[in-house]
Amino acid sequence: MANFDTQKQQVVDICHALLARGYLKATEGNISARIGAEPAFAITPSNYDYARMTAEDICVLDFGLASVTGTRRPSIESAMHAAVYCSRPDAQVIIHTHQPYASALALIRRPIPHLFDEQVRFLGRSVEIIPYAPSGTGFLKNNVAKKVKNGANAFILQNHGVLVLGTDAERAIHNMALLEKCALAYLLALMTGEKVSKIPLAVREIAFAKLKVDQKQFAEL
Repeated sequence: MANFDTQKQQVVDICHALLARGYLKATEGNISARIGAEPAFAITPSNYDYARMTAEDICVLDFGLASVTGTRRPSIESAMHAAVYCSRPDAQVIIHTHQPYASALALIRRPIPHLFDEQVRFLGRSVEIIPYAPSGTGFLKNNVAKKVKNGANAFILQNHGVLVLGTDAERAIHNMALLEKCALAYLLALMTGEKVSKIPLAVREIAFAKLKVDQKQFAEL
């Protein structure tokens, strides 16, 4: 039986990179990586410190959430990750964090509109709000599965945190950093009380079309 060392180490490397950047703290959030063409994914264990995490701690589950390998209890959000992989064949990596600026928007239920062309190019037409549901529940899984079909790579989970998708580890980390930059800029703009400008719709659609081309290429691999 395969031991999936490459994917498990990839998840650990992502965790450590996000921990160093301050997007993860202690045990909050969860990270996963698709197992190639197999209906399975590697995911972080539940309630385990990222600073101590090694590849041996990572769990591998199939899309039905049956354990493939690993001795620790998998993340409580495993069903949410599985639902995303089933809905989005282009998604190779999923990151869920509680990073502060984007999470602030989660508390006021404020989606991020098309503010920057780079944002649309990599995150989608807008960063939408996924309605609240308790962590680890089928309600949250269903809310997420429904929303991710819009083709975006970043979402705000109401009263919870954020969810970011990537075609590989590097892109997922980039998307997470871009989301937090956009969230901070938007919060500061809102604080001025002035009208927040957006990029033209024509530019938005050109940028989003480029994102869709990327997604199609990865979905076909």
